Amino acid sequence: MLSIRKIGVLSRTYRHLNRYRQILSVFFKHGFGDLIERLNIDQYIEVGLQLISGHRRDRLEKHSRAERVRLALEELGPTYIKFGQILSTRPDLVPVEFIKELTKLQDMVPPEPFEAIQPVLSRSLGAPHEEIFSEFDPTPLASASIGQVYRARLREGDPVAVKVQRPGIRKTIEIDLEIMLHLATLMEKNVEEMALHQPVRIVEEFARTIEKEIDYTVEASSMERVARQFLGDPAIYIPKVFREFTSARVLTMEYIDGIKVSEIDRLDAAGLDRKRITERGADFVLSQVFNHGFFHADPHPGNIFVLPDNVICLLDFGMTGTIARHMREDFVDLVDAVVHRHEARATQVLLNLTSWEKEPDLRHLEKDVADFMGTHLFKPLKELEIGKVLSQMLELATKYRLRMPPDIFLMLKALTTVEGVARALDPEFDMVTRTAPFIKRVKLERLQPQRIAGDLIRGGSELIQFAQQFPRDLKEIARLIRSERLSIRVEDKGMETMLSTYDQISNRIAFSIIIAALLVGSALIVIANTPPLFYGISIIGLIGFLFAAVMGIWLLFAILRKGRL
Repeated sequence: MLSIRKIGVLSRTYRHLNRYRQILSVFFKHGFGDLIERLNIDQYIEVGLQLISGHRRDRLEKHSRAERVRLALEELGPTYIKFGQILSTRPDLVPVEFIKELTKLQDMVPPEPFEAIQPVLSRSLGAPHEEIFSEFDPTPLASASIGQVYRARLREGDPVAVKVQRPGIRKTIEIDLEIMLHLATLMEKNVEEMALHQPVRIVEEFARTIEKEIDYTVEASSMERVARQFLGDPAIYIPKVFREFTSARVLTMEYIDGIKVSEIDRLDAAGLDRKRITERGADFVLSQVFNHGFFHADPHPGNIFVLPDNVICLLDFGMTGTIARHMREDFVDLVDAVVHRHEARATQVLLNLTSWEKEPDLRHLEKDVADFMGTHLFKPLKELEIGKVLSQMLELATKYRLRMPPDIFLMLKALTTVEGVARALDPEFDMVTRTAPFIKRVKLERLQPQRIAGDLIRGGSELIQFAQQFPRDLKEIARLIRSERLSIRVEDKGMETMLSTYDQISNRIAFSIIIAALLVGSALIVIANTPPLFYGISIIGLIGFLFAAVMGIWLLFAILRKGRL
């Protein structure tokens, strides 16, 4: 487990000091000095201010705010790059323009020397790597922010790919997360417009996500789960995981010697059928989404290999998504409503798929849904790009502050990515037509007798449970009322406004009475020639008149400021 603690006072941030200064300096450098100054971290601000020249400010003006965020995250290194990549899949947390920019983040990090990786490998496997592997190439095949991949061979002769976590990466992530949490807390406290985006919640969500990503046993389980789903499909192959040589920091799996789907010339030279590859790859992803509800969420060209006989093989299951049955069915209903041009139904299903704090204007939303449908539904199917359609749908949801669940967005992103890969292989490929049978199957599943019977049984069971629990809940409410531990608060906003108005009126009346009393009392004192005197006039009386004049002007000013006497 990651050990993350809140750092609320400066005396506890000493171990973070250098990294803290580095982070603030980078954000200053990329034009976020105004934001950091509002966080009241005066002890660190000078470091950042010294780095910004007038020339640098001119350069920053050429970039949008989203671009500057991406550039800052890239410069801050592995944890922040991963933070941006994860945020790019969370439209419920960040605006669309930031998502588009964060998807450009590249997880390319210079490799650690094998001498630094070797201790992690040996400790994680419980023995020196020479005892487990007969061959181990110290030059990594790939290097990312969290781990590096090596080619090796087990003593039994199996060729394997070994993913090893970078040394000290967990500690680095913990420190960065603590600083992130501290900055997010300050933002929520001091910057009103940032508080709306709930930065603390964003950091907490990131911590939960990266916790899974740095545990390689989670990725191993995902690979085995997908392998079981397609066990009887000869067109799909998932590499074998060697569990006895896998731990939280080391993943040992079968080495795949195939051709990347992006290497079109090599595919043609090997005599492979691009059209067949396209169909199989699309069916593989669509089946994961609509049939199994568990899918590879990052099927980009670098993760898809083609084996002999046009067999599809997917690698890197670090990012996966899960779509519950009711969500799949809601999504199918949305597609069905859009295809049949039913604006009201499409609007309602879109609301079912999303969440919101303030209910949107249904009339305007329905009009925009109708415009969206009109933009896309009169094109030939081959010209219809799912990626573009889904992107505009997300923009529409964002416009009305509708938050899309992260797994739904991951599904949309996976379908968009697959469509791009498919069209690169086969420009004539029609993703919409290929998706139709899967959507039809989901719709027909609802009408199966066993499904209907199961829904009825579950509904009846929940009703019985409610009937049994309801009397107990009533008794508990009565007990709390008797013990005076239950209070009911009735809030009437109209009454509150009225009381506030009455309070203001009574204050003005009281103020006026005090002024009148001062005037009368001061006049009596002046008439009585109460000493001390100034040119025969009582000073106390004059002071009273002065106070009354100031209070009268103050009252008049307050009335005029409200715009009415």
